[in-house]
Amino acid sequence: MSVTPLPLSVPDALRTTLPTDRELVMRVMPMPGDANANGDIFGGWIMAQVDLAGAVLPARIAKGRITTVAVNEFVFKQPVSMGDLLSFYASVTRVGRTSVTVHVEVYAERNPADLHVVKVTQANLTYVAIDGAGKPRPIPGSKPD
Repeated sequence: MSVTPLPLSVPDALRTTLPTDRELVMRVMPMPGDANANGDIFGGWIMAQVDLAGAVLPARIAKGRITTVAVNEFVFKQPVSMGDLLSFYASVTRVGRTSVTVHVEVYAERNPADLHVVKVTQANLTYVAIDGAGKPRPIPGSKPD
């Protein structure tokens, strides 16, 4: 499949390809056990996946153990259905002395025969670097807040 970047001004509703201007940190397909009685994927399952995906870049930056300390924003834009292939893209929005804030966007690839891509979720999360005792520690190379 050829991926052509879209200008940033293209609304997500018109997107037919996955983004190329962010880092792909995770890809997963929900299973039947992740769906509710209506066949939609549980929001809590999506939140857990976003937390996992969101931790990838902060863990690299912190060079060690991190923990989620805040979900600053979480927006479900579209339902996720069985058969959707979810792609999680992350970008770092802030690095503090002990914390890293990340923006995560989730896109669903639907109907492979006539591919349609839709943004289903976006979130902002903050992670804190911690030591072996679970106490905040400075991020290597960080500057004071």
